[in-house]
This record gives sequence, structure tokens and C-alpha cells, in this order.
Amino acid sequence: MRVFGLTRRLLLEQLRDKRTLALLIIAPLLILTLFYFVFQSDEPTARLGVVNLEPSVIDTIEAQNIEVTELDQMDLSRLKNKEFDGIAEKKNDKVTLTLLNQDVAVSKKLELVVNQTYQKKAQITVIEDVKAKLKDLTETLNKIPFSPTKNIKLDEPKKTDIETAFIYGDADTTPFDTFAPLLIGFFVFLFVFLLAGMGFLKERMTGTLERMLITPSKRYEIVLGYVCGFGLLAIIQSIAIVLYAVYVLKLAPPESIIKVIIINITIALVALSLGLLLSAFAKSEFQMMQFIPVVIVPQIFLSGIFPLDTLARWIQWLAYLTPLYYAGDALKAVMYKGLPLSHITFDLAILLIYAILFITLNIMALKKYRTL
Repeated sequence: MRVFGLTRRLLLEQLRDKRTLALLIIAPLLILTLFYFVFQSDEPTARLGVVNLEPSVIDTIEAQNIEVTELDQMDLSRLKNKEFDGIAEKKNDKVTLTLLNQDVAVSKKLELVVNQTYQKKAQITVIEDVKAKLKDLTETLNKIPFSPTKNIKLDEPKKTDIETAFIYGDADTTPFDTFAPLLIGFFVFLFVFLLAGMGFLKERMTGTLERMLITPSKRYEIVLGYVCGFGLLAIIQSIAIVLYAVYVLKLAPPESIIKVIIINITIALVALSLGLLLSAFAKSEFQMMQFIPVVIVPQIFLSGIFPLDTLARWIQWLAYLTPLYYAGDALKAVMYKGLPLSHITFDLAILLIYAILFITLNIMALKKYRTL
């Protein structure tokens, strides 16, 4: 009953606070939407001015989502006025590519496409030249009586049809689709961490926790009461984020929604228990916020947003010690790969172990306020 009473009081207090409700629901949805539009935006079209380039080369470049404009002469003033991202000029057998380089990614794309196009053109030219010389040689030899080349015919190469298949995703998959599940887990983790940490800190600063500690309530009852109270709010937040991500942003198929909710509730439980634990060591809201760059931000880089294979070995091992790594692995398996829950039982088990560990440490941390 003590746990139930504490849970009820916390819920009523938090639900009366409009700022808490905004932090709980609106803030994560707003930030997730911002990330969605930023990473889903179309790649900017590169603009290239060309002077004396062959029509076949221009067609190949335009096929790479590059806007090509033919110019009469090299005019660097139009480049400096940002009319183009680059200008390519051909004189004799030399091509000069001048890049504005205001956007490094666009400049690299122009450089790569122009180089690849002329390399491919050179290869085709060599092949066509060999074929022409071979044909001339064959026709010359055919004029000789009993020539062994009389029965040789040069057949046109057959066109090879290429069909592309995908294990995960499809041809329309964007980079954002691969790490969107990780962002959802991160937002749930961050905002539940703040909700629990700030809420528990408020209980201490207002003296509510101290008054509770002089009652017959046990430490574990107090911690479980806070876990249940903030946990229900965290569940509401997790469900709201998942529903928005699945049905509004279309980041996962609707049939996976139950699995995604289960994973995010588990993530919320870990964030909740961690927030309660760290808030026991904070003396102000500012100190609580200082835990974010120390505890939360490093986990973003180790959660799988960036390929761990490219990082140092010791950093990879460090990732295995962070809850968000297992949260990201589980969400990506379900939302992107479409795997069942049976494939992520290990991830969920590790997250539950973290939650139990943090709750246990939180009960022990209350000893400094009262010895029961």
C-alpha cells in the first residue's frame, strides 16, 4: 500500500505540471520530427557548367542527378557568384574542372562523377578501337584463299539483365531508415532520464524525500514507489513516441508496433532507474544536467549510429558496457530487419539486468540519508 500511495501521489503531481507534460510528450515528438525532415531531405542537386564537353559525356553526368549547363567559355565570375558548383572545360585532350568547394560533399561528387565518366569513356574508346581493328584484320584475311578466318563471325555482345535483391529494406531505403530506430531509443532514454532525475531531485530539494525517510517506509518501498510512479509516465511517453514514429513518420511497419513498444518500455525502465540513481548524487538541477554529456552523449556514439567496426578495439568493448548499445541493436533488429522478439532476447535480458542493478544501487544510495 505504501508503494501504491507514493505512486499515486507522484502521478497526480506530475500530471498537474504542464511543463512536465510538455517534456513528456511534445518535446521528443518535436525533436524526432526535426531529425526526420533533416535526414529525409533530398540530396542537393549539384550544378555544373561545361565548356566543349562531348554530348555523350554530358548525358552521363546529367544521369547522376547533376544539373549541367553548356557555356561558351570558362567564366569564373559565374562560379564565384554561386551560379554553379563547378565548371569543367575541355581543351584538346585535357579537361580542367574548377570547383567552388563551398559544399565539400557536392564538390567531391562532381569530381568523382567527371573522373569516372572520362575513365569509362576511355575504356569504351579502347574497346571500340580494338573491335574496329579486329574487324578490319578479319576482312583482310578473308580475301586470302582458304583463310582460317572465313568462318569467324563477330557477334554483338548480349545485354545482361541485372536484378537487385535486398535482405533488409528495399531500393527506396535511405540512410535515415537505418538509424531512425536508434534515435527513437535515444529519445526515450534521454527524456525518461530527465523526467525521473529531475522529479526525484525535486522530491529531495523540497524535503519530501526526507519526510518520507522518517516514516516506517523501507528504502526499497520508497524506490519502488518512485519507479512505479515515474514508470507509468515513462510508459505513456514511450507509447506516444512509438505510435508517432510508426503511424505518422512511417519508420516501421505497423505489425511491429507491439515489439517496438516492449523494447522501448524496457529502455525507459533502464533510463528511469539510472535517472533515479544519479539524481541521488546531484545537489541541483545544473548538476543533474551535467550528467547528460558524461553519461548520455557518449552512449549515442556507441549505440550503432556510427559503425563500430571502424572504431578502435577498446572503444568497441566500451560499447558493450552501455545500455544504449543493446537498445539500439534490439530496435534496429525489429524495426529495420523485421526480426521477431526471439532474436533480441539477449538484448532485452541485458537491459533488464541494467535496470535491476541501478534500482539496487539506488536503494543502497539512500543509506546516506537514513540508516534503516
